[in-house]
Amino acid sequence: MAVLLLWIPMRQKPGIDTVLNVLLVGPSAEIGLAVLGEPEALWARILLFTGGLLLLAAASGLYIGAQLGPGPRDGLMTGLHQSLGLPIWFVRTAIEGTVLVLGWLLGGSVGVGTVAFALLIGPLINLALPIFRIPEPQATPILPPSARPVIDSTL
Repeated sequence: MAVLLLWIPMRQKPGIDTVLNVLLVGPSAEIGLAVLGEPEALWARILLFTGGLLLLAAASGLYIGAQLGPGPRDGLMTGLHQSLGLPIWFVRTAIEGTVLVLGWLLGGSVGVGTVAFALLIGPLINLALPIFRIPEPQATPILPPSARPVIDSTL
């Protein structure tokens, strides 16, 4: 929730997905871990990590592209992108790198997957956004009477 406060100077607006993201990501992860368990084989761990990383990037592209409201880090990412003009991939990598370093400084563990996530999620979201972006509707211009088409009623 504290990340949402960083949105204020960038005039980011929450949407329905912002609220759902805050409320459901943690419980969904817990349910997923309970259902799938923790595989022992390295190949299975790599497969699950890769699938999860790709799914997260695609899902981010879907809900950001549909303008349903970004999650907390996504809003920070899009806000910084719009404010500073930096590429999405760079902004997201910087955010995740900052979170990784802060977590490590606070005593968290950093593994290969943590570093891979921090380095790869930004470029993957950068790829997913244009694929899933829904174009904003174009405003229909109101034509002055002299520019309106003439309809021939003699036909």
